[in-house]
Amino acid sequence: MPRGGPPRRRDGLSHQMWHARAPASRAPITIAPGRTPRRAATASKSRRAMQPFARSRVPDRMSDTSPPKTAPSPATAAGPKAGSPPDLTSDPTGRPGAGSGEALVRDGREEEEVRDRARLRAPIVYEILRRDGEDELDRPMASLWWSGVAAGLSIGFSPLSEALLRSHLPDAAWRPLIENFGYAVGFLIVILARQQLFTENTIAAVLPICSSPTRKAFGKMLRLWGIVFAANMVGAVVFSAFLVWSGLLSGEVMEALVEISREAVAPGPGALVIRGIAAGWLIASVVWILPSAENSRMLVIVLITYLIGLGEFAHVVAGSVEASVLVLHDGASVVSSVVLFILPALLGNIIGGTALFSLLAYGQVHHELR
Repeated sequence: MPRGGPPRRRDGLSHQMWHARAPASRAPITIAPGRTPRRAATASKSRRAMQPFARSRVPDRMSDTSPPKTAPSPATAAGPKAGSPPDLTSDPTGRPGAGSGEALVRDGREEEEVRDRARLRAPIVYEILRRDGEDELDRPMASLWWSGVAAGLSIGFSPLSEALLRSHLPDAAWRPLIENFGYAVGFLIVILARQQLFTENTIAAVLPICSSPTRKAFGKMLRLWGIVFAANMVGAVVFSAFLVWSGLLSGEVMEALVEISREAVAPGPGALVIRGIAAGWLIASVVWILPSAENSRMLVIVLITYLIGLGEFAHVVAGSVEASVLVLHDGASVVSSVVLFILPALLGNIIGGTALFSLLAYGQVHHELR
C-alpha cells in the first residue's frame, strides 16, 4: 500500500470499497507514547465510512425462500403480565367447554370474576366445616377449656346488653323489637373471636362423625362436648357473680336484668325443650352460613341471634347466665335451676343443632361425597 494511504481509484473502486476488500487481519503496530499512528487513523476512518454500505446490502431474494419475518407487537413481545388471568379469547364462547345457552364471557378476567361471585356449593361448605371439626376434636384439653371459659364470660354480654337497652327504653309494646338487638352482642364476641361455645361447635364436631362413624371419633366428640360445656358453665357463673356482687350495675339496670332472667326461666321444661330446638337450629344455621358470608358475617350473626332473643328461644349457655343471676340475687334453688331450665334447654339445643340440622346437612351432600 502506498505511503500516502489508499489510492483514489483502483480497478474502478472507490478507496472505501478498496478497504472493505482488503484483508481484515493486519500486523499490530507499536506506537510510541505521544505519537498518533497514521495508518490506524486512516483505517478507522475507512471503516466508519464503510458502515453505510454494509447496512445497505440487500440479500439475494431469488435464493431466500423463507417467509418474510414480521416484528412482534409490543404486547406479544412483552409476554403475559405476571398474575394476569389466562387468555380465553381463543374460544368463541369465552372459555373452553362452554355450551349453548351460556352467557358470553369475553376474557379471563371476566371468568375469574364469575368464579369469585359464585356461591359455595353445599359439598364445599360441608368440607370446610368437617375439617374445622376435625381440628377442634384434636385440640388439647387445656386449649378447649380456657376457650370455653372465655366463651362463657363473653356470652354474658348478651343478657347484660339486653338489660341495658331495656332500662333506657319506655315500657311500650315495641320495646322488645329494640332491646333484643342487645342479645346479639355476646354471640358476636364469641363467634368472631372463635371461642368455644357449646351450641356453636356441635355441628362442626358431628360432621366428622357422620363421614366416619367410629368409636374413637364418637369418643372425641363426647370429650369435646363435655369440656366445652363445663367450661361454658364456669364462665357463665363467674360472669353472673361479677354482675351481682361487684356493684357495677345501677339499680335500674340490675332490676331489668333480674326481670329478663325471670322471663327466661318462666316456661316449663317441655316448652324449654321446644324453644331449645329452635335455638339450636338457628345457631347451627349461623355456622353453616358463615363460610359463604365473607363480607356479611356480622350481619348474619346479628340477624339470626336477634331472632333467638326476639322469639324467646332457649340457649343453654346464655340462659345459664340468667339462671345464675336468679340463684345469686334472688336465692333460687340450684337444683331447680339445673333440672327445670339448664337440662331442658341443653336437650333442645342438642336435638336442634345435632340431630336435626347436622344430620340433614350431611344428608343433602351424602351422595356427592367420595
